[in-house]
Amino acid sequence: MPRREALNKVTGQSRYVDDLVFPDMLHGITVRSPIARGRIRDIHFPPGIPWDEFTIVSASDIPGRNRIALIVDDQPCLAEEVVNHAEEPVVLLAHHNKQLLEEARRAVILDIEPLPAIFSMDDALAKKEIIWGEDNIFKTFLVEKGNVVSALAKADLIVEGEYETGAQEQLYIEPQGMIASYDPEEGVTVWGSMQCPYYVHKALMPLLNLPAEKVRVIQTETGGAFGGKEEYPSVIACHAALLASKSGKPVKLIYDRAEDMAATTKRHPSRTRLRTAVNREGKLQAIDIEFVVDGGAYATLSTVVLSRGTIHAAGPYFCPNVRIRSKAVATNHPPHGAFRGFGAPQSIFALERHMDAVARTLNMPPDELRRRNFIHQGEALAVGQVVHEPVDLDHLMNRAFDLSDYSRKRERFARENQVGPVKRGIGFATFMHGAGFTGSGERYMASVAAVEATREGTIRVLASSTEMGQGTNTIFSQIAAEALGIGFETIDVVAPDTSLVPNSGPTVASRTCMIVGKLVESACSSLRQTLIQNGFLQERYAEVDFRNACREYIEQHGALKCNAVYAPPPGIYWDDEKYQGDAYAAYAWAVYVAEVSVDTRTWETCVTDFVAVQEVGKVINPVLATGQIEGGVAQGIGFALYEDVVWREGRMINNQMTNYIMPASADLPPIRVYFEEIPSGYGAAGAKGLGELPIDGPAPAIVNAIENAIGVPINRIPATPEVLMGAMETALA
Repeated sequence: MPRREALNKVTGQSRYVDDLVFPDMLHGITVRSPIARGRIRDIHFPPGIPWDEFTIVSASDIPGRNRIALIVDDQPCLAEEVVNHAEEPVVLLAHHNKQLLEEARRAVILDIEPLPAIFSMDDALAKKEIIWGEDNIFKTFLVEKGNVVSALAKADLIVEGEYETGAQEQLYIEPQGMIASYDPEEGVTVWGSMQCPYYVHKALMPLLNLPAEKVRVIQTETGGAFGGKEEYPSVIACHAALLASKSGKPVKLIYDRAEDMAATTKRHPSRTRLRTAVNREGKLQAIDIEFVVDGGAYATLSTVVLSRGTIHAAGPYFCPNVRIRSKAVATNHPPHGAFRGFGAPQSIFALERHMDAVARTLNMPPDELRRRNFIHQGEALAVGQVVHEPVDLDHLMNRAFDLSDYSRKRERFARENQVGPVKRGIGFATFMHGAGFTGSGERYMASVAAVEATREGTIRVLASSTEMGQGTNTIFSQIAAEALGIGFETIDVVAPDTSLVPNSGPTVASRTCMIVGKLVESACSSLRQTLIQNGFLQERYAEVDFRNACREYIEQHGALKCNAVYAPPPGIYWDDEKYQGDAYAAYAWAVYVAEVSVDTRTWETCVTDFVAVQEVGKVINPVLATGQIEGGVAQGIGFALYEDVVWREGRMINNQMTNYIMPASADLPPIRVYFEEIPSGYGAAGAKGLGELPIDGPAPAIVNAIENAIGVPINRIPATPEVLMGAMETALA
């Protein structure tokens, strides 16, 4: 099916937030803290700037609660007495003249008394300074299965390892941006680039002290997000709304690239320590995992990022004894937040690197170790979830190895690497990714989607799931057309607007197609049955019959609209206290194979081939699905090799695309994508989630391939030339 928004995008008709202009509109800007932690003593507005022409907002101007409503609600909208990270917003300015506005921002003097700051997870855990709560810990989880202590005591062999991942910038094409308009009678309306309109809605109400009906949030065309526009748009929307409220005029607040990279959320840096007990035959006896992530200065979404990372930390393997202890800690970095994969890429990297280490210790091929421990239908994962769906990781591995010529290349590279400075290697990763919110999250969210017929027989899909380049509008159109037996072109997916669409939950967690798509499918089935049961339509019908039926029903009965509310699948149970049970209704499963070359003169790594084989349920749109996998792999290559956030005293100092290196097209190999389809009973037309899966596997597959090439283990990413050179020097010392 053609992509619904493609024509408008390629012809320049799509209107992004910065394309919108309102009468008498002001531009907004943010004055930020230059230091990571300190006490605000004063704010100075020196002469030379016509300050009386500006709208100026500080914390004292906030009419409601000075917090960004999310989960913990610890983050102020504007710093009031203290700052807890560099780039923390302190003052907002608005003016018609953008050039004068920038001069004013630079002129404002923030008098801040520096306080000792925390920049490492170790210092946070050691409580060198208490910067959050009583112990610098946002959240802890404990997953226990069997008796790890006893199993470790009896083990034939114990293998230990420590693995680190760095921060990663989402680097969406379109930077963050919002426009706000305020009317004392009507309330506030915001337009912007976002993933989750109802998150923004939730944040604006307490800040402005407004009821729900006086807050309207409209998603504009969104140029990429990858999690970076999940929670952060609430911050910029609140800032724009405060300026609009005080000035009485519409205010546009758009970040440039440097500000966007320095001030907004990133992937959580992590450290994972593993102790694994195995017997001489290579069967896992126990896995003991300590997983820690750096949450930055405020909690944001660290709790749920930690949750998913914890649940995925033991991988797609059966082990009778598992213990996972995880923590999200506070530092004085800008808050880290949502990014595609949501904690799983960090913990999966560690596990898949460790599995290769275990195989090396046993003198066993890494694929054979995994085959002896793969999870099978009827067995329980680390959280005690029994896998009821069909899963055949052996088959996925066989197919991936055949397509990549894994075995022959591994032998050939070992021979060829005896001479010459360029070493070649091949590696793989086996992994899974749960679709939807974790545990009871979907039940608590109780998402709603609706469909409505017009007199002309057009079907309007009403959901808050956003199109941000991943294909929401296209797949919803396909699902609705299929469910109703009508043409794809007769479906109209309404742009998310909280005054028009119900709360279908956020556009995150690989849930759009599987969870919300299923609601759209159910609502369409209800609408079809309404027409049949009321005698307007026969069981078998042509599209013209459907159009006539819609017209006649509306003429006689009024609106023809059906809702669907999420209901958990039968037999699904999750214990939030014990962190045990059915974490996800369905998992996608995958085996990725990476081929690399490493130039030992410069220690540059090039990925030369990549094979991605995955089972994701029914593939609704093969072109879009393939694009999702290719894009995820490309981001995973950046995560593995290039994208190094450089911190100095809590500030990102390489916040430009000239010195924050991401893979360009010339840096990417052929990415060969293959699907296995085993329809799931829980998703629309049998679909599972697939958007996050492809970010999980590339980094461990690539780094496993690097080790295969150079013979030295690499246990932190990004594996830049400096990291490889340092690892080789250590190995030779």
